[in-house]
Amino acid sequence: MNGNSTMCHLKRRFQHTNTIIHHPSMAVTSSTSLSSQLYIGLRRPSPKFESFTSQSFFQSVHSNLRLSVSAPKPSRPVVAMAGSGKFFVGGNWKCNGTKDSISKLISDLNGAKLEPDVDVVVAPPFVYIDQVKNSITDRIEISAQNSWVGKGGAFTGEISVEQLKDLGVKWVILGHSERRHIIGEKDEFIGKKAGYALSEGLGVIACIGELLQDREAGKTFDVVFEQLKAYADAVPSWDNIVIAYEPVWAIGTGKVATPQQAQEVHAAIRDWLKKNVSAEVASKTRVIYGGSVNGGNSAELAKEEDIDGFLVGGASLKGPEFAAIVNSVTSKKVAA
Repeated sequence: MNGNSTMCHLKRRFQHTNTIIHHPSMAVTSSTSLSSQLYIGLRRPSPKFESFTSQSFFQSVHSNLRLSVSAPKPSRPVVAMAGSGKFFVGGNWKCNGTKDSISKLISDLNGAKLEPDVDVVVAPPFVYIDQVKNSITDRIEISAQNSWVGKGGAFTGEISVEQLKDLGVKWVILGHSERRHIIGEKDEFIGKKAGYALSEGLGVIACIGELLQDREAGKTFDVVFEQLKAYADAVPSWDNIVIAYEPVWAIGTGKVATPQQAQEVHAAIRDWLKKNVSAEVASKTRVIYGGSVNGGNSAELAKEEDIDGFLVGGASLKGPEFAAIVNSVTSKKVAA
């Protein structure tokens, strides 16, 4: 691929991703400059971008987002993942279910055929963890939906990491947007919770994501990087962390980021890890997507290089659909 055709390819790729979601305040007219369109919802452009030539702008994007322009390699089947870990799919059941409905869901999951090269986790409500742990297939691990920031004690209503381990729980979801924006948990507090859980041997599904107003204001990267920093400042190691990018405007709304929009943020997250933690952590850490993921859109999302799996909400309450999302890993087997 020569320089001119490469530049045209990059232009087409970024022009394809210039619309974030359908919202009146985010409409882009034909008179809007190219650089402004590219940064809608992510980060406001500096005025100096306006003086870039088209060629120099795309050279800058190429440099910052790690887009390869090297000669193509011979075609062979691979799993298209930027991260080196297994595909990861978590089901967050939230505050849903009864003993009977959960028994039916477990039966569906136990009978489902799941691709072998996927780590699968479900997070039932606390009161049903023991029921699920005692009846679900060993193929699926158990996560909690939250944990306390330190050792248990006089903390009414909280659940300690030690209690979760006693039940055989392997993972915990921390920093979910509903904990951040409804309960009021702050970045630093969430980081400390993650640090304590990891130090006691639990894996952490570390959630990050921006509000609609953040995206409209061009602050997506600023918000997710600040949330990442809070984790990085507190965790003893990244060995047992999965990052879940969940744009808040897409959670439970039926709106979902396009594969290209999700990939752009996931690539930026991995670059942040490379620059602020280490290249090894950036390569090993799985970055999964959440936000109205379902059986109809998971396959297309899974094709993106930096999407290493999913954190699923409502669709995880339907056994066959959750199994289809797990099996979307097959979409990653492409010709490279």
